[in-house]
Amino acid sequence: MSEGLARLAGRFGRLLGPDSVITDPVRLRTYECDGLTSHRASPGLVVLPDTAEQIAQIVRDCAAAGVPYVARGSGTGLSGGALPRTDGVLIVTSRMRRILEIDIPNRRAVVEPGVINLDVTRAVRADGYHFAPDPSSQQICSVGGNVAENSGGAHCLKYGFTAHHVLSCEVVTPDGEIVELAADGPGYDLLGVFVGAEGTLGIATKITVRLTRSPEAVRTLLAAFGSIEAGGGAVSAIIGAGVLPAAIEMMDALSIEAAEAAVRCEYPPGAGAVLIVELDGPESEVAHQFAEVERLCRDAGAFEIRVAADDAERALIWTGRKSAFAAMGRISPAYLVQDGVIPRTSLPRVLASIDALSAASGVRVANVFHAGDGNLHPLVLFDDAEPGAAERAEEVSGKILDLCIEHGGSITGEHGVGVDKSRYMPRMFTETDLDTMQMVRCGFDPAGLCNPGKVFPTPRLCGEVPGVRKGPHPYEGKADLF
Repeated sequence: MSEGLARLAGRFGRLLGPDSVITDPVRLRTYECDGLTSHRASPGLVVLPDTAEQIAQIVRDCAAAGVPYVARGSGTGLSGGALPRTDGVLIVTSRMRRILEIDIPNRRAVVEPGVINLDVTRAVRADGYHFAPDPSSQQICSVGGNVAENSGGAHCLKYGFTAHHVLSCEVVTPDGEIVELAADGPGYDLLGVFVGAEGTLGIATKITVRLTRSPEAVRTLLAAFGSIEAGGGAVSAIIGAGVLPAAIEMMDALSIEAAEAAVRCEYPPGAGAVLIVELDGPESEVAHQFAEVERLCRDAGAFEIRVAADDAERALIWTGRKSAFAAMGRISPAYLVQDGVIPRTSLPRVLASIDALSAASGVRVANVFHAGDGNLHPLVLFDDAEPGAAERAEEVSGKILDLCIEHGGSITGEHGVGVDKSRYMPRMFTETDLDTMQMVRCGFDPAGLCNPGKVFPTPRLCGEVPGVRKGPHPYEGKADLF
């Protein structure tokens, strides 16, 4: 540990207590990566604060010492967004897990950043409400992390992403000030800039979320197809008919194989793809649309359709999809999780191209995706003990993102850029675009200490971005605090 980090460790120990500061190299390795394990770095120092005021003081001290810092929630991210710095401080918000207020009349709840996503729904379910964003990791991911990545989930087709359900955030800015960013305030939409900024503009310490009324009726079906192209045709037919399901999810044969091995979801044998369609809303509307969806699936070639009779059967249908990422460990020693977006109409062509890439490279690719909004999650499988296998997998991953861009899509839908996709940003944006984005970041973080090295392919100091003049740091000349 450097002398500067050692001084910070002592200072933070006095601020938080010795049990809230981790310096032991073995314990530090617990935090060396997020859910994307291919990127690792052991943090220089880990702190576990309990309050916004403590986080603000930690940030001020880091700024005074010129030490970079990274915020981390549950560590379930899949882009390396919470990858720590070996020369920096990792601020872990997992102890800040209080639901501070539930306001049913105004349909809102106020939570700390470490609150688990699903716990918000559990707290309001008896009142007939839920928290709509539902990432597959919702049983373990934190709301603060959802805000950082603008997480979506299976039901984002109808209900939108985290940004659509955040009303305000209390934020510790990179200069250590505690401010409130609200959706309904006058002036620029700073909350909109902050949500999805991947922790590069500050740290959320209190979040006011919108609660959604639970629907009167929910109906779920699973349709099995001989091929993934046929399933894609069903998706286009459903959306083209004017039906807006709460969710449309698809899995191919390889991902079904993994899910069966992991959780025994008992999907129809011999399926080249399964489609999960869920409708919710008023009973009469759901009944009418559900019959239409069944017909469209059969017309598209579904050889078996299962309709959930109750909540238990609905949960069983969803079990395979929700466990798909983790299940890959049953059929492959290692894998890369990709996250690209394409127009729905391009699904058959892009999926065929991914199959061709897989065949030509000899690298297996399992496809799991939010079919309704074209958000693909190809899982690129490889054996990390085989020389060159990881590099071949990376090459296939990059070509999949190129396919997304070629078809008018994006390199990420909900996992974020982090460190994993930063090198692909110039494929989607011009140099001027990237400079403009970095100008926004410089407005929040002129010293470049807040989660540095993420999102942008060539991170630069504010003085190196055209049109931005770096002013004096607010703590310049105050290193004698230590």
